[in-house]
Amino acid sequence: MTQKTVTRADLAEAVYGTVGLSRTESAELVERVLELIGDALTSGSNVKLSSFGSFQVRSKNERIGRNPKTGEEVPILPRQVLVFKPSNVLKSKINKSMVVSGK
Repeated sequence: MTQKTVTRADLAEAVYGTVGLSRTESAELVERVLELIGDALTSGSNVKLSSFGSFQVRSKNERIGRNPKTGEEVPILPRQVLVFKPSNVLKSKINKSMVVSGK
């Protein structure tokens, strides 16, 4: 079972086919949207896309981890992580597609 990954080029092609901008303008639009999302997250803002989901950056504290090969305890430094929470609309759309495909 192979799954296709949606790329920037796929998104630009979808914009081109739907909106009717040129391929270059469509690619620039996709790049700009992704850039704005990245900039907002970098500055500490949350990004909410209605009917899709929300992205936010969370802080994780330092903790002790364990090397699975040696069992040695290793400190895991504090860090920022990106979290995506899908909207209920997206969740129900995914679940309906799973029921239809029989998965």
